[in-house]
Amino acid sequence: MFTQPPVEYIEPVFRPPSEGRSLILQVTNGCSWNNCTFCEMYTAPQKKFAPKAEDKVLEEIKRCGQQMGQVRRVFLGDGDAMALSVRRLKTILEAIKEHLPSVTRVSTYCLPRNLKRKTVEELQELRDLGLSLIYIGAESGDDEVLEKINKGETFESTKDAILKAKAANIKSSVMIINGMGGKEYSKQHAIRSAELVNATQPDYVATLVLFFSHGKEKVEAGFGGTFTPLNTAELCEEMRTFIEHTQLEKSIFRSDHVSNHLVLKGVLGKDKQNMLDDIDDAIEHFKAHPEIQHQVTSF
Repeated sequence: MFTQPPVEYIEPVFRPPSEGRSLILQVTNGCSWNNCTFCEMYTAPQKKFAPKAEDKVLEEIKRCGQQMGQVRRVFLGDGDAMALSVRRLKTILEAIKEHLPSVTRVSTYCLPRNLKRKTVEELQELRDLGLSLIYIGAESGDDEVLEKINKGETFESTKDAILKAKAANIKSSVMIINGMGGKEYSKQHAIRSAELVNATQPDYVATLVLFFSHGKEKVEAGFGGTFTPLNTAELCEEMRTFIEHTQLEKSIFRSDHVSNHLVLKGVLGKDKQNMLDDIDDAIEHFKAHPEIQHQVTSF
């Protein structure tokens, strides 16, 4: 007997590595900004940004409750569910509570600009209904780099969003892209990114390495044709600069994305020196083996 799938997706669908076991509810399609030069995630014709019809989302949540077992975690996709109004987000979270009562965490990607229009009190309402974690792709804390990649954000706008979420008791996971400034901006990218996480003390900090799945022409154009990708040893050196300049109290750090050549896991600052020692060993190894090089067009 045919059973309608609980969720109908518009492919491709993306989610953070840590949401691998989560139920993904596609409450929007695509990314509400979608102008970053390095990102190819939502550029396919069918991924043009649009909210999914509210009645369809609510019906899918109801079907998930009917057809699935105990669901512990839910991720609201696609690129930025926080572009939705507070009213619509509350309706979705209330439906999750009703039809998926075993859920203990709801999370989503979040663009800083889409917290600007929401008050701390409104975010607290969403937190009370189950939204407990947002993933913010800061990419860099350096305003020059952010401008060149057309991020549409600044150090200050990203800092303000993270602190607003913190004031509402919503946890944040902040992503930095290793190599995003190329050789020319590597040091300032690393230092300003460290200053961003120092100023906000996010619950989680993560890195991935810059890669180009469909070519690097757009990124190069943003840098005026001067962008020079880092080799593997240089990526580790940039990571060392970043870690060295962090002054974090208890942020959980991960560099375990598939793009990373060096996997680092720990708590900053408790494990800071151990991480620096591991990076030093990796730099020595990669310099001794120049044949091991980061492939910028793939993982």
